[in-house]
Amino acid sequence: MKIAVIAITGNGVRLGAKVRDALAGAELYIPERYAAAAPGGTLYPGELRLLVARLWPEVNGFVFIMATGIVVRLIAPLLQAKDRDPAVVVMDESGRFAISLLSGHLGGANELAGRCALITGGREVITTATDVNGLPSFDMVAKGEGWLIEKLGRVKILNSLLLDGEPIAVVDPTGRVKELFAGRGRLTFYETFSEALAGGAAGFLFVTNRELLPGERSDRLLLLRPRNLVLGIGCNRGTGEEEIRHVVCSALERLSLSLRSVRCVATAEAKRDEPGLNAFAASLGVPLTCYGSSELNQVPVPSPPSSHALAAIGATGVAEPAALLASAGGALLMKKIKSGNMTLAIAEKR
Repeated sequence: MKIAVIAITGNGVRLGAKVRDALAGAELYIPERYAAAAPGGTLYPGELRLLVARLWPEVNGFVFIMATGIVVRLIAPLLQAKDRDPAVVVMDESGRFAISLLSGHLGGANELAGRCALITGGREVITTATDVNGLPSFDMVAKGEGWLIEKLGRVKILNSLLLDGEPIAVVDPTGRVKELFAGRGRLTFYETFSEALAGGAAGFLFVTNRELLPGERSDRLLLLRPRNLVLGIGCNRGTGEEEIRHVVCSALERLSLSLRSVRCVATAEAKRDEPGLNAFAASLGVPLTCYGSSELNQVPVPSPPSSHALAAIGATGVAEPAALLASAGGALLMKKIKSGNMTLAIAEKR
């Protein structure tokens, strides 16, 4: 986590140096006149607001050692959305309080405030309602599990229902929601979407990599997408990103699976530098995982050996074995298909 610690007074600079030294990835920014008070600090000339505006898109979190009012005025013009804004913590220059001011959950400000308070022997100030009431929040559950939130605005609706003690119907094949809530909140767990929707709950939480049918949707439904789909792809040299995207999206649509649940793209080591594959994986924000031919050849697959792959790279196949390897023993949801310049198989990680 890249953190900018910013102080504007002599006492604040000295405290900032202590915080910087204890936080991995932290850099201290101080006015030029306090250079001697904190060796190694980054000196900033000019206006503080310009420094903050420059750092805003570059860092994951801020620790401001100054009055809260100053910070509010500094960051107000920069705010975008709760899933994009960095964590913001404000500390007084004596280190008595560390206030989680912005992006407490998804941005990690609540956690950062706790770390800062521990460093100074102070107290973290947390005001997010679920934390105050000793309840997990649905956005923090998603963050902790690495799940994507579909329609972020639904988090507020579901968290409000949770705090009000309203019944919430949950479908979660992973079982993690039940474990994390451990009996807290009025959550009822169902096996299917239809059963959950028919139960008369005030809100719904579905954890799924599936695309829902029109009758399975609700404006009080929060969808969390586990990243558990692996795309095994083999392709000819020079296969473009658009062709890869078209084949993948068409296959996922046929299977009613969400592109947002893709965990990685898996292929042969010989394709590590393939521009189209790299561009496609980068567009999804997922890694391109590559395997050597000897690894691929050790994986039992349902399709017959490929003479083309064997001649080209010495592997009996690419799409299916790569998908199965990257899914760590998961299930093959779609056997290899060939379309144009590529082959595709889809597996689900356990």
